[in-house]
Amino acid sequence: MIDIKGGEPGPAGALSNFCAYPFIFDGVCCAGAEGLIQSFKFDDPKVQREICGLVGREAKFRGRERDGAWKKTQKLWWQGQEYDRHSEAYQDVLDRLFDALSGNSDFRAALLASGDEELTHSIGKADPGETVLTEQEFCSRLMGLRSRLIR
Repeated sequence: MIDIKGGEPGPAGALSNFCAYPFIFDGVCCAGAEGLIQSFKFDDPKVQREICGLVGREAKFRGRERDGAWKKTQKLWWQGQEYDRHSEAYQDVLDRLFDALSGNSDFRAALLASGDEELTHSIGKADPGETVLTEQEFCSRLMGLRSRLIR
């Protein structure tokens, strides 16, 4: 089992959303996954693009200013489109995020380096009403991507 946490050695750290793995998502340059994830809390596409350029803790802290607002409404946004946090449409956005991230060769190498280990994220939250990306949403997508890459 590999418990994903930023700053850890090997795949445990290399699979953290805090890593700088540049990729393009819907035409927007993202410096890493955390910036894109945090940008979903903001309804202004210009602000979202700015946050997508941030990495790791910087992105996390920038997103914190909107925690109360999105949690109250359970609404998230991307490029002017509103998403209910608990909707299939939002799950589709998350699928697309990880598909886009997998375009980064360094990320793919880190994912493949995890072998066939179960991936966990013990510092993640389980309640979708409290987080933009639950542990289950995160780890299941990573393991699914890994399976597809191996095939």
